Amino acid sequence: MQRESIYDRMTNAEKEVAKLLRNLDIEWVYEKPVFVWDENNRPRVWTPDFYLKHFGFYIEICSSVEFDYEYRRRIFNNNGIQVIFLHLYKDIEKWRYHLFNYLLKFENLRIIKINKIIKIIP
Repeated sequence: MQRESIYDRMTNAEKEVAKLLRNLDIEWVYEKPVFVWDENNRPRVWTPDFYLKHFGFYIEICSSVEFDYEYRRRIFNNNGIQVIFLHLYKDIEKWRYHLFNYLLKFENLRIIKINKIIKIIP
C-alpha cells in the first residue's frame, strides 16, 4: 500500500508555492494549526496553508473569488498573526514578486525590532 504524500492533499496552487519554497530552501510546515479569536471573541483553530519556520509567519493561498479573505486577514491581524495572502488566481505572473516583497518587509520589521532591543540593553 502506497503512503499518501502531503502533496496529494494540496491544490495545484499550493503545490506551485511549495515547489518554489523548496527550491529556495525555505523550510515550511503544511497547514500548521493556529489559534485565533474571531470577531465575536470565540476561540477558533485555523490552518493557513504554509508556516515558514525560519521567518515565523504563515502563507495563505487565495484561490477562490468567493472566499472572504479580507475577513481572514482582519482576524489574523487582530490576533497579531502575520500572514501573507497570495492571490494566485488574480495574477499568476506576479505572486512570486509579491511573496518576495513580503519576505523583505517582514524581515526588515524584525531587524528594526531587534535594533530597538539592542539599544535598550546596557
